[in-house]
Amino acid sequence: MVEIHLFGKLRRHAPGFKPGGRAVIQMAVEPHDTIATVLARAGIDTDRVYSLFFNFRLLAARSRMAYWLRYHQAPTDPLDWDLDVTVHDGDRIALFGRDMAALVV
Repeated sequence: MVEIHLFGKLRRHAPGFKPGGRAVIQMAVEPHDTIATVLARAGIDTDRVYSLFFNFRLLAARSRMAYWLRYHQAPTDPLDWDLDVTVHDGDRIALFGRDMAALVV
């Protein structure tokens, strides 16, 4: 099972989401699943995502500020948006919508 934690306007993608509540999608992992395939199955358009954390490390961002803030990063270039990273049971993905851009600045 992988968890997708949603923030900002992306929260509406969580089943049964209520304002003030947590917005988490739990999804079974198929062999060879990637972040890209999991998000596609969840119906989340990555163009609406501003920053993506994978297992508590910044994986992708739409701001160059990520370089200067020295986030613990999985890749060397967070502007790359290569989401062909294999996911496994227990992994956690956190997505911040474009309305949450201030979190990276």
